[in-house]
Amino acid sequence: MKKIILSFCAILVLSCSLGAQGFKFPYQNPALPLDKRIDDLVSRMTMEEKASQLMYKSPAVERLDVPAYNWWNECLHGVARNGRATIFPQAIGMAAAFDTEMMQRIGDAIADEARAKYNVSVKNGYRGQYQGLTFWTPNINIFRDPRWGRGQETYGEDPYLTSRIGVAFVKGLQGDHPTYLKSAAMAKHYAVHSGPEKLRHEFDAKVSMKDLWETYLPAFEALVTEAKVEGVMGAYNRTNGDPCCAHPYLMQEVLRKRWGFKGYFVSDCWALVDFFAGHKIVPDAPSAAALALNTGCNLNCGSTYPQLPAAISQDLTSEQMLDANLRQLLPTRFKLGLFDPLGTTPFDQIGTEVIACEKHINLSREAAVKSIVLLKNKNNTLPLNKELASLFVTGPTAAHIQALLANYYGQSNDLRTILEGVMGKVSPQTSVHYSQGALLDEANRNPVDWFSGEAGAAEVTIACLGLSQLIEGEEGEAIASRHLGDREDIALPQNQVDFLKKIRANAKKLIVVITGGSAIACPEVFDMADALLFVWYPGEQGGNAVADIIFGDAVPSGRLPVTFPMSVKDLPPFEDYAMKNRTYRYAEKTPLFPFGFGLSYTNFTYSNLKLSKSKIGTNETLTVEATVTNTGKVRADEVIQLYLTDVVASVAVPKYSLKGFQRVSLWPGASKTISFAVTPDMLKLVNEKGEKVLEKGEFKIFVGGSLPSPRSLELGAAQYLEGKINVE
Repeated sequence: MKKIILSFCAILVLSCSLGAQGFKFPYQNPALPLDKRIDDLVSRMTMEEKASQLMYKSPAVERLDVPAYNWWNECLHGVARNGRATIFPQAIGMAAAFDTEMMQRIGDAIADEARAKYNVSVKNGYRGQYQGLTFWTPNINIFRDPRWGRGQETYGEDPYLTSRIGVAFVKGLQGDHPTYLKSAAMAKHYAVHSGPEKLRHEFDAKVSMKDLWETYLPAFEALVTEAKVEGVMGAYNRTNGDPCCAHPYLMQEVLRKRWGFKGYFVSDCWALVDFFAGHKIVPDAPSAAALALNTGCNLNCGSTYPQLPAAISQDLTSEQMLDANLRQLLPTRFKLGLFDPLGTTPFDQIGTEVIACEKHINLSREAAVKSIVLLKNKNNTLPLNKELASLFVTGPTAAHIQALLANYYGQSNDLRTILEGVMGKVSPQTSVHYSQGALLDEANRNPVDWFSGEAGAAEVTIACLGLSQLIEGEEGEAIASRHLGDREDIALPQNQVDFLKKIRANAKKLIVVITGGSAIACPEVFDMADALLFVWYPGEQGGNAVADIIFGDAVPSGRLPVTFPMSVKDLPPFEDYAMKNRTYRYAEKTPLFPFGFGLSYTNFTYSNLKLSKSKIGTNETLTVEATVTNTGKVRADEVIQLYLTDVVASVAVPKYSLKGFQRVSLWPGASKTISFAVTPDMLKLVNEKGEKVLEKGEFKIFVGGSLPSPRSLELGAAQYLEGKINVE
């Protein structure tokens, strides 16, 4: 806090000094109030200049000394598409760590690298796309269906987990300076958006008010009201009839009025073209531009807002509306210090030495280790001894760089595949053989088998299977996808299953490592494996992190942020946005792996559940305590989870709702008492009107290391604790 106060004072002193020197235009003076600076700048622009500044590629206005600025920048899991940067695990993997403190550190590290890149780019006269400070991340859509290829960009299927991880990340990205943003984050894609990719430019997502407010909006509300996220991006699709980039209810009634959002709103890229080409709700580009502007879409990523002067001439909108949108957009550039003299902000001196520095690379490895989920460990197959005599590494993802990167990634000169990570761990005398053995998603064209025999000769076989962003991802990026990035079947590619059967027939011990950004229905793989690890897309240090887990230098502690169904047959139709029979909160079918599940190399026990009261009033907060003990032989992290169930309600309610989690590290034999606060808001249900209501009656409270379900216990999770309270 002392550093922040001193920095703030220094800025005031500098501003006063600069004010004494004089400025060409008042808007350039940091000592003036923000609204005065914005009014001055807007008042000096022509209508055409104003319209140009509402484009993502905002040109320079040389007569006013306004520099060019490109708003489109990405940092989903590291600064992306702009050269060298630290590549962290994909977003879904970082969510699997259930670690908000780490997530904020990652956001802070990314923001440091972003500032360093921006500073050096501007110094050299570069102001292009992906070189700015307004980052269009995080993606906080709910991963309601594992067929969605972009679900890997999200924090999973649960609104509470998504909210907590998202808030932490945004706080890290934006910083805590009282005047300036370190970088500007964005919540996307507002608000009901999760595939199918091939229909996103014409699709109408129909949802009840209950599902809207119970599932789809809570994370956006948290990022706006708690994290003060600077930007919000509208989705391509329509929601309940209106396009998300011109949605009066979502953009004005909810976002601006109810939540008090003060930042800027941007269309998804070329989404306004969809108004007339896909959704066909307006006849042409000027009409689309006017509709978006009139509804409060401040910035156009695309090619439509150059039609604003034509729209104004046709009386479809007005210059006053242009001004209103510009006044909502420009504060972000001011808060980033982009109009202030060099040296004014505390971030102007961040140098390139922070880019992919050792500290950040180590943080990427930490995140990857914490994200890895141990799904099976028969007879303590893992960890392996580094001195083992022989090892066979095989499978299509063992040396596959794309299985590390996911999508929206930066570049690294130190990418570590799983094969490389393993090779860095084993002893010099260990004989290691490697063969890819199988293609990613099609049968080998050459039928000759030179790989399964290797499995029989080795002491242990590590089979690396799964997906990569070549076959799941965004509409145009997953170049090997047959479904524009989505998956019609959520099973592992059949050729990989067939390959594993050949390996299993010969292998003495079989460890299966699966990469992927979504739930994979793999019951056959689960049955065949002696040990099974799900490692997501683990980033540049992913191979080292996987090897850390396999050889016992780290203990697995990741938890699933999504439910793994048994089969695609257990899912409702992909286009159905109703939450019935979706996610752990509403699904009726027993899953392959439950939400929140993950094993360890040690054992944890839960005891001494204490509730501060057995009966509470509607305005009272309940304290829940429980003791967790490491009863095993190694130090390890445990993720303690709190779930609530409304036993009797006037409407359908979730079977379970995650309402708290904490990550703790315990030595063998050590115990720790964990405390959760259960507020009245956590006990409220959402009725059919979308209203949050606290009904009196009985509630169940669960504390444990996984979802409190029979399937979790069947798979080896610790016995959870259960209590109950009555709200009177």
